[in-house]
Amino acid sequence: MLKTNTEWLAPEIMDVVRLFDCEGEDFTHYFYFDGGKYINCIEYMGEITDFCYTAQTHDDVEYKRYAKRSAKLAFYELLNKTTGASFPYGALTGIRPTKLAYMEEGEGRNFRDLFAAMHVSARNTHFVGEVIEVQRPYYASKGGQELFISLPFCPTKCAYCSFITAPISATKQYVDAYISCVEREIASLKPILKRVNSVYIGGGTPFVLEVDQLARIYAAIRALNLPRCEYTVEAGRPDVFTEEKLRLSKDFGVNRICVNPQSFSDATLQKIGRRHTAAQTFEAYEMAKKYGFDINIDLIAGLEGESVAGFEHSLKCAIGLNPANITVHTLSLKAGAKLKEETRRLHVEGIGNMIALSRGMLAQAGYRPYYMYRQKYQAGGHENCGWALPGKECVYNIGVMEEISDNIAVGANAISKRLFADENRIERLASPKDIPTYISKCDKIISDRLALFGGE
Repeated sequence: MLKTNTEWLAPEIMDVVRLFDCEGEDFTHYFYFDGGKYINCIEYMGEITDFCYTAQTHDDVEYKRYAKRSAKLAFYELLNKTTGASFPYGALTGIRPTKLAYMEEGEGRNFRDLFAAMHVSARNTHFVGEVIEVQRPYYASKGGQELFISLPFCPTKCAYCSFITAPISATKQYVDAYISCVEREIASLKPILKRVNSVYIGGGTPFVLEVDQLARIYAAIRALNLPRCEYTVEAGRPDVFTEEKLRLSKDFGVNRICVNPQSFSDATLQKIGRRHTAAQTFEAYEMAKKYGFDINIDLIAGLEGESVAGFEHSLKCAIGLNPANITVHTLSLKAGAKLKEETRRLHVEGIGNMIALSRGMLAQAGYRPYYMYRQKYQAGGHENCGWALPGKECVYNIGVMEEISDNIAVGANAISKRLFADENRIERLASPKDIPTYISKCDKIISDRLALFGGE
């Protein structure tokens, strides 16, 4: 149990405590600020230790930022010494290491110095630098808008999934009404669309919809008369791919498709609740390739029962197909997922070797890391990373993950974000997660979004 005199530091501290699996232990924490010094006094296992972090302070926002940083660092150093454990990103617990690096650069400092102070491994510090270098051309033209459409329907729900998706068999009665609401939302965007960089239809598994249902979504987007831009459909699981859906997508201007097997092991796929096979992944890929799409393949490191050798096999299969993008996720415990109900903490043997393998094999095959993010309760404290062949980076992923463009999001559980760059702030608008609630509140969602983005 944590006792602290500064309650707004407690969430930051507990992120580090959970990292070391010490939530059940007792800590007493006293924080104070003294002439540019951030002091954290921690009592743990009968011993009291003081930690001092020095930083320049200019305003209340920066004071809180440095205070949080000092508290995380103090607890990391204490538990690192006590347990002997260390983690690849050290005391950094935020989801976007690259954003922190950009912030340091913007203030005239070398992010590598901060990362070293926060005990980020030299390998990961270099890796973040690689991602930033690939992103620089996109960062130079930041701004504009990314359009996201949520289609939260799947054939089945995977054990690790925390999305609002449910088997389409259980939500079938809502699908047509849901699509009608999405059509209305998309039509309402005309007054607020300016410079659209990308369109991204995500899930769920959008290709689980019937052809005529998918066509309604595509037609609504076409009616916006957008200039040609990156247009991605996260088609999803291989067992829902058909020639008709791919042809329809091509006819409506889609130029990127996601084939998401997660693994090329049939045994693993069965364990995580998927009904398709590795052979179907190869079939779906070849089917999509005929239409000239840039294709992304998703893999997950650390799936149940999968060894380092098993994950290496999946990597080899994915690389052998030569897609434009390969995204490597590290398994994470997420609220609402079946996996989180079954276990409190992930212990994945060899997870570090899996991530190291992915970096080495993908780089050798000519892929470059172009966006990354982290999640809480991620196996081994690692990251999710998108890799692309040069010039095949996904604009949507960079814009949204780095928060360098507005995100106009449509559908249930969609979160719109408007950037106010001059004020260094972001305003968010979240739609209801529950599909019936979303349908009942569609009119309010539309009016709230128009107010946020300045539409009439």
